[in-house]
Amino acid sequence: MLRNLRIKSFQPEEEYIYLTYSLKNDKKEESRVLLENYKNLLQKALDWLWDRTRIERKEVKKGKKVITKVKIKLPKKKEVYKTLRDELEKINVLASHYVDKAISDAYSILKSWKRRAEKGQASLRKPRLKKVYVRVKSTLRKVEGESVRITVRPYEYITFSWSHKWFSRRVKGLELGEPIIKEDIVYLPFRYKLPWFTPIDFLAIDSNLYTLDAYDGEKFVTFSLKELYSIKYGMELKRGRIQRFASKHKGKELLRKYSHRERNRVLDYIHKFVNELLEMYPITMFAVEKLNKQEMFRDANDSLSKKISKTVWRTIHRVLKYKAPLYGSFVKEVNPHLTSKSCPRCGWVSRKVGRTFRCEKCGLTLDRQLNASLNIYLKMCGFPHTRDIPRVWVGVTPLKGRRRMSGALPRDSGEVQRLRIDIKYHEIL
Repeated sequence: MLRNLRIKSFQPEEEYIYLTYSLKNDKKEESRVLLENYKNLLQKALDWLWDRTRIERKEVKKGKKVITKVKIKLPKKKEVYKTLRDELEKINVLASHYVDKAISDAYSILKSWKRRAEKGQASLRKPRLKKVYVRVKSTLRKVEGESVRITVRPYEYITFSWSHKWFSRRVKGLELGEPIIKEDIVYLPFRYKLPWFTPIDFLAIDSNLYTLDAYDGEKFVTFSLKELYSIKYGMELKRGRIQRFASKHKGKELLRKYSHRERNRVLDYIHKFVNELLEMYPITMFAVEKLNKQEMFRDANDSLSKKISKTVWRTIHRVLKYKAPLYGSFVKEVNPHLTSKSCPRCGWVSRKVGRTFRCEKCGLTLDRQLNASLNIYLKMCGFPHTRDIPRVWVGVTPLKGRRRMSGALPRDSGEVQRLRIDIKYHEIL
């Protein structure tokens, strides 16, 4: 037991991220052979596992309502692996390693379907394969300079090169991961070793409909997202016009065109915004809310639900989490529960919800969104919810009397408001 407790090294563990770039698939004929045969393998594996999957329904009473719960049991991989592999080898015309990959992908599809079906988010029918792609294992690819050779069959290969591409300098010296082959595109993930940094700054971000309100321990910063919201709103208007005036076939083509354009504009805006944010705050610990849109829709009215549907908070958080390590930064997700209702100074929880937060216990008054960013900052620093006072949830441990600490809270609401500065996105872009 003592051997397991020994520290092997005082150095931090190595961490990696993958930088993925795409190439146009200029070997479509050769790739089609691989994709079609792999689809047959995957479909056979899926059918075989589906025949051995059990679906159980159970009725449970909740008050006056009777709810049907679904429980799905998949065959255990260890018990059926050898039998399934032998069945797939009978129809396999590719390299043998593709059989193992097809089994793993089939299990991945069924597990994903199982999670959604048990929550009632998917039907209980067999999942269908639409567009199949192949993720090539490391045993089936060989890197030669600035190209990768992929085995299709024994002594049959496809070679893709990224020489003279726009990203060739960026990936020089990086290790190639598992390429992903689609009908038109090939994705190349490169592994990048992260340098180890200790964060020197902290930034807590509260996500709202039109702004991101942040607190960095000294001042408040507001980033405007109105331009991003207007892109989504403009697309909604275009979609309505297309549905009213266009024929079915023509309408589908127009919707596909404008939807693709909207996604590109939104992603372009988000990537530029995140780049500017990370340049303003390098080597920083970011705290963001772990938001759940489905729960928001349940509690909101129709008007608010439409506005929430146009937000892209999770995309911003995902891109920030992806790019932060490149700047020596980290992202921490925080539970948003009671962040806008708790007093950051004394911990009192207010039942009243409005634009301005007023603490009935200590008298602190400030904007609700700023109050949320303060509480997110405190949660990031390790101040959890406690229940010290009977029948009252205490939002955070009070920081009153710790004025000299780094990142301590202001004393009164007037001092809070003087710390606020407004930075709009178009001014820092």
